[in-house]
Amino acid sequence: MEASTDIINPHVHDSSRRGSPAVRAAKDITFGSAAGIASKFFEHPFDLTKVRLQAQVLDATARFHGPLDCLVQTFRKEGVRGLYRGLPAPIVGAMAENAVLFLAYGELQSLVRQIGNVPVSQALSLPQLTLAAAGAGSMTSIVLTPIELVKCKMQVQMLLVPAPASPSLAAPAAAAAAVPSAVLAASVRDLPGPYAILRDVLRTDGVRGLWLGQTGTLIRETGGSAAWFGTKELVCKLLRRNAPPERPLRPWESALSGACAGAAYNLAFFPADTVKSTMQTEAELRPETVGQRSFGAVARELYRARGVRGLYAGCGITVARSMPSSALIFWMYDGLRARFG
Repeated sequence: MEASTDIINPHVHDSSRRGSPAVRAAKDITFGSAAGIASKFFEHPFDLTKVRLQAQVLDATARFHGPLDCLVQTFRKEGVRGLYRGLPAPIVGAMAENAVLFLAYGELQSLVRQIGNVPVSQALSLPQLTLAAAGAGSMTSIVLTPIELVKCKMQVQMLLVPAPASPSLAAPAAAAAAVPSAVLAASVRDLPGPYAILRDVLRTDGVRGLWLGQTGTLIRETGGSAAWFGTKELVCKLLRRNAPPERPLRPWESALSGACAGAAYNLAFFPADTVKSTMQTEAELRPETVGQRSFGAVARELYRARGVRGLYAGCGITVARSMPSSALIFWMYDGLRARFG
């Protein structure tokens, strides 16, 4: 990350001064993993809401009337634990995603610099940085798809638990309040965990089944990462346009540019994520669907069912949570880079 490093720590103009390639890789993996883990604890309830809203687009009757209704219903029926259902997979995913993403972004910048004969004293242009970011995102998608497959399946599991029947029409509220806790506790214990889901996918669809939805992840991560890093670099440059070159990037500048980057990432290619989530949860929510359908077939059905609005189901809450989450990621990552090189 030469251009970014110049801003974060102006005294480091050559990536080799950060250490050997192995040391640089270890730092990027460590810093990226730490930032990713911290962000997931904050954003997971909102990500769960997004997936559940996306998963209901093809339902004849919507389970939730919006993101707030989804959050409230989840909390009432499943408690705080329900809001964090499926968290282990995203934690692993955050470590892998951010480690690969930041590592690949830095190394691809070095490659772009070599191919373009750009001296280390000269910052890469925004198009060059965006190209490196897109390549990093495409690499990350390969790691991320199996992890997101498990996460999405776990996040919709509780939607399959039948609600207890009310014994009397006269007192449905009392019946609903009296029965669910025991029923849900038993139901949750019977739900498969991440390892059971992995085994089931491998048994049913083989290794190839782990990459169900890869096309959607590839589109989202390639375009989204280009928008993410590109926006971050652009906003950083705008914030520092009148600053002396020797002044390092301030923490609030990292956070603000990261927040803008988070919004850009999700707005850029959100429909691809909706299609991916639908594909990865069809086996649970629409078992009557025969076989695994293609990305294009699912996209067309979503568009016919709800139009553009259906393709952006859950986008509002996703952008709202991605801004502080992305701000946290870059604040931590840039801070660690400035402190430890």
